[in-house]
Amino acid sequence: MIVQEKVILQETVPVQVNIMLFDGVVPLDLVGPYEVLTRVPGWTVALVAADPRPVIADRGLGLAPTVARDQAPPSDLLVVPGGGGVDALLGDEAWLTWIRREAARADTVFGICTGSLLLGAAGLLVGRRAGGHWQARDLLASFGAVVSDDRMTVDGKIYTAGGVTSGIDMALKLVGDKVGQGTAQAIQLAIEYDPAPPWPGGTPTTSPPAIVADVRAAGQARRAAREAAVATAAARLAKNDITS
Repeated sequence: MIVQEKVILQETVPVQVNIMLFDGVVPLDLVGPYEVLTRVPGWTVALVAADPRPVIADRGLGLAPTVARDQAPPSDLLVVPGGGGVDALLGDEAWLTWIRREAARADTVFGICTGSLLLGAAGLLVGRRAGGHWQARDLLASFGAVVSDDRMTVDGKIYTAGGVTSGIDMALKLVGDKVGQGTAQAIQLAIEYDPAPPWPGGTPTTSPPAIVADVRAAGQARRAAREAAVATAAARLAKNDITS
């Protein structure tokens, strides 16, 4: 006889979730996990920006921070989303220092999409398996990471997700790991998360080759700029010998 678990969304151990917020962030990288994590009873979620001013996401959406970086409470869970704005932050020592400090404090670190590049630049991925967006995850090797092509990758306390929508998947997994599968499934149902895309694809191995070629071509300029930024950040990391 199988006894079904009774699922009650009740208060859990208090957790401070700090989500990094910056110009050029991909909105869904942030908002998807935010929707999941804010539904965990007892968890407090803050959007942490460099200063109190609103930021502009990579598609022009304005987002208001909850708190400025120098006033943010210590992180129990640190969340680092991705986006085009990541490239400039690969050389931003104020942000990298904050990421290193909060990662040391946190029980869990969660990188989404190209946010994993920031974890790498902060020295957190040396010798660890990590993934990210398919157009950038190979660059994680520059930071000493073992590149994972999986949609969700967990190595110790480091959780990394692939591109954009996978942040929702990983947020649900994280809740399941930390609070329980029942809570995660209740949240999944509450947000009616049951993806059924209208066409097969969504990865370079499942999408038609012509579509993959078009997307790669459209991203060539960004890729070149990102390669240069990663190379500079990796050289700085190696010179300073900063590792987690």
